[in-house]
Amino acid sequence: MTSAARTAQEPLASASATTPQRTAAARMAALGRAELTLLLRSRASLVNAVVLPSAVAFAMRGMVNGLDLEGTGLSVATVMLPAALANALFFAVYTNLVGVYVVRREGLVLKRLRTGELRDWEILAGGALPALLLVLVQSVLLGAGMTVFLDANAPAAWHLVVAGLLIGVAMLVAAAALTAAFTRTAESAQLTFLPFLLVTMAASGVFAPRELLPDVAADVAAWLPFSPVMDLLRGGWTGDLGAVEQVRAMLVALAWTGVAVYGVQRRFRWEPRH
Repeated sequence: MTSAARTAQEPLASASATTPQRTAAARMAALGRAELTLLLRSRASLVNAVVLPSAVAFAMRGMVNGLDLEGTGLSVATVMLPAALANALFFAVYTNLVGVYVVRREGLVLKRLRTGELRDWEILAGGALPALLLVLVQSVLLGAGMTVFLDANAPAAWHLVVAGLLIGVAMLVAAAALTAAFTRTAESAQLTFLPFLLVTMAASGVFAPRELLPDVAADVAAWLPFSPVMDLLRGGWTGDLGAVEQVRAMLVALAWTGVAVYGVQRRFRWEPRH
């Protein structure tokens, strides 16, 4: 290295040495603010993350009215309200973040972020903060709005609703990052989330309770990744989820989240795939 080059770099090195490092929370908050700004500028992303969950939630009324809920211990309200929160989780967190991670990777944003103070998990978590904010706000608004719309009671066990939302967010953030690892382009990001989304909505009790499935199918579906989250959300409204079932649901959900996190650690790509 030439003397001139060393001289040019000395002030940068000195400034870096004297500037105190920010905490992990401050770094993620800064990244989250940047992602929120980009989200608010994207009309398509806002529609998918904000409008679509609400539209789907209210449109379910006709379908749920047609279900034979006799013998399940459920009502139209206790089917639709947890489903509304599940839709908010899927569209605000999962489908939204798959696109975010892929677009940032293909645009070399993730690669550049890794050269700074941010650790790998901080990059993924910080990028997910706007989605977390959206889903929390939507859950409150959807829960209140649909309670009035359906003339329903408030949740019988608030702690289960909160637990279901928090565990659901953690699971779907990890699932989004894992899905992004297998997604080659931003265009294909509109499709790669569909298998997980469709299987989950069909079998995990989002649109219709698992109690309506044949016995064997219901037993198998109970072990799908999102099924325990639905058990917690629905149990929050009905209040009939026992302590053993609560612990089982949380452990199964956390186990699947751990599997997704492990997959992200092994498979996530920080540079463009092409």
